[in-house]
Order: sequence, then C-alpha cells, then structure tokens
Amino acid sequence: MGIFLETHVERISNLQGSDRAILDRETGLNLFEDMTLGRRFEDKCAEMYYRGKMFGFVHLYNGQEAISTGVIGAMKKKHDWFCSTYRDHVHALSAGVPSFEVMSELFGKETGCSKGRGGSMHLFSKEHHLLGGYAFIGEGIPVALGAAFSSKYKREVFADNTSDAVTAAFFGDGTCNNGQFFECLNMAQLWKLPIIFVVENNKWAIGMAHDRATSHTEIWRKASAFGMHGEEVDGMDVLAVRGAAQRALKKARAGEGPTLLECLTYRFRGHSLADPDELRAQQEKDFWAKRDPIKKLSRELVEGNFASKDELKNIEKKIDSEITQSVTNALEAHDPKPEELTKYIWAED
Repeated sequence: MGIFLETHVERISNLQGSDRAILDRETGLNLFEDMTLGRRFEDKCAEMYYRGKMFGFVHLYNGQEAISTGVIGAMKKKHDWFCSTYRDHVHALSAGVPSFEVMSELFGKETGCSKGRGGSMHLFSKEHHLLGGYAFIGEGIPVALGAAFSSKYKREVFADNTSDAVTAAFFGDGTCNNGQFFECLNMAQLWKLPIIFVVENNKWAIGMAHDRATSHTEIWRKASAFGMHGEEVDGMDVLAVRGAAQRALKKARAGEGPTLLECLTYRFRGHSLADPDELRAQQEKDFWAKRDPIKKLSRELVEGNFASKDELKNIEKKIDSEITQSVTNALEAHDPKPEELTKYIWAED
C-alpha cells in the first residue's frame, strides 16, 4: 500500500462513526434520492460526451455526492447561498436547479440555467441561490464571502432579523494553497461571517497528489491560524457530512462565525472526461470504490428497516426516467440567438 493511501486510510479510520446525523426514513430517502440523482446525472453526461453530443471541459463529481447532499441538504434552499467550482453539476442539482436546466446548459441551449452562455463550468441560478461555478480554482471563495457579508450587513445595519442566511463555499484541496483561501478565512473570522468553507479533499489536484503539494496535509487544522473552528469529516459518509454541516449552520446562524470543513473523499473518474486517469494507482481506486457513499447509505436504509430494496430501485428508475427526458428536451431545445450574443452581460432595465 502506497504511503499516500496509508495516510488517508488512517485519517478515515479515525473518523468512522463520529458525530453523524440522525437517520430516519424521510431523511434517508431524501438523501438517497439526491445522491442518486447526482450520480446518474453525471453518468449520463459521460455517455453524451463520449458519444460526441457534449463538448468542452466536463468535470464529473462521481464519488463525492455525500458532500453536496450532506451540506446542501442540511441548508435552506432558496434562502441560504451556494458557491461552487468547475465541478458544479451536482451542487446545482442539490440546490434545486431542475435537471433539465442543468442538462440544457451543458448542451449550450437557451433553456439552460445560464441561458446557454456558461456551459459545464459556469452554472448559475439566481432563483436557487447558486452563485456560480468557476473555471479557475479559488474564484468562488471571495464571491461566497461577499454573500455571507451581505447576510450579516442586512441583519446588523438594516435590522433585518430575517437575514440569517448562511453561505456554503465548495472547493478542492488544490485551492487551499492559494491566496484567496487564506485571505477569505481571515476576513470571515475577523467579521464572524455566516459562511461554511467546504473543502472537498479528493486527494488529487488534477494530477498532483495532495500530499506532495502542501506542507501541512490536514487542511482543517489551518483554521486554527485564524482562531476559526475546523473539523475533519468522512466525506464518503453522507450522515457524517450532514452532522458536521448541521453543527456549522447552528454556529453560523447564532452569529458565532465560520467553520472550515475538510471532507475526505475521492472522485471515481479522472480529473475531467478528457483525462485518461493513468496517474492514480489501481489499488487506490479500488480502496475508495469500496467506500461508495450511495451504496453505504442504501445498506443502512435496508438493514435499519427504513426502506426496502424495491423502494430504492423505484427511486433509481424514477431518476433514470427524469434524466432521459432531460436529455431529450435539452437536445430539442433552441440554441441562443446569435443576435443576442451580448445579452446577460450588462445590467438591463
């Protein structure tokens, strides 16, 4: 077993079973449906890409679903705010953006959530409080910080007691060596902003192993440099992520400031669909495949008598049907009009 894998196995082992959210039937089925939607949607994207129906850079989220579902599922949709990365499809779905609008955007159609102007890496939805996907690492963190500042400003300056929205900023381990990360952590803690910094540590920044890229591999500990609360989470366990998110949300809404969550996870596909994924060892891939977050939750639901296997299969069938219809509708949708090329760039009356 390689030294990098050994390190991650030890970290994951120390976290298992710690401070998980309570599981009940309704919560479990909602979590299962959301994670399954994310997985099946990404699988369909891969199919469309390899069939030559989808173009450009496409970065999939397979394996990391427990983080999107665990965090966003614990938040208030259309109230709280979300800021993503270039790996943004599943965040958008968890935030409530309809699968048809996301798929349409990937095909560059006018019916897309960004009106066909954004594509895979630039999903945006004002209605669903999705502040965007960003092609360059670290870009979204200052935007998320601004949203969190806005929530606090409305509450304290304009005395708007309904302004208790929390912002979740998602980003990867590679971002944590960039200046925006440290600058925004400092400002967030200084002003006690209602924000959760969610590090999706999937061990690889494109082809660079996390352990080779940073002088301190435990990202959550970097919060202490700013007097911020940091927490390490099993990112392959949706209940563990949900529990950590609930604690961070309670703290943020009480005016006690931000939290840095490091979610230990793994992507089951290459960096992008154009990546042959030849740098990662097969032994490493096999280890993480056995920790599939969807299979883990489905076992808990069945073994705990919260749901039957047939119920879960029916959810999968419903989602497959929805995604198939989303593809059909997206392919039939209109392209943006050439004469409206500059629309949505400047503010309009």
